[in-house]
Amino acid sequence: MNTQTLHTTVTRELVPEDRRTAIAERYFGIHFPLKLEPVIYGITERMANEYNGGYWDFYLLSNGGFYMSPSADVVFHVTCDNMFEGDLSADALGITACLYAYSHLSFQDGRFARVCACHFHRLREYMFEHPEVRAILGATD
Repeated sequence: MNTQTLHTTVTRELVPEDRRTAIAERYFGIHFPLKLEPVIYGITERMANEYNGGYWDFYLLSNGGFYMSPSADVVFHVTCDNMFEGDLSADALGITACLYAYSHLSFQDGRFARVCACHFHRLREYMFEHPEVRAILGATD
């Protein structure tokens, strides 16, 4: 009996500027600008005092997931309701904020809630490959 486990690394791809709207529409429909984006931005503002808006990069994951992160080469000091306090890169902050948002929005009714639940698990799978996995887990668990 072969007990070897296959492990496929989840990778990301930056969404080009000219495909951002189409990708957001395909994954989330009208809920992206009306629900998901505002929740992600609000969570980020509450977690990171230094965050004051700006452009965000969109990423597609090889497992079908999606996340976004501030397009900045900075480290943010983060404090979370679970008592986590630490520093996260802009990418790790985006992953954290998206995980929070997907989780929160998955507890509603309907198709969009199920979509958020799927994206939560897909992003969490990618998170385990991230160099800041311990800090992200500290901020989200």
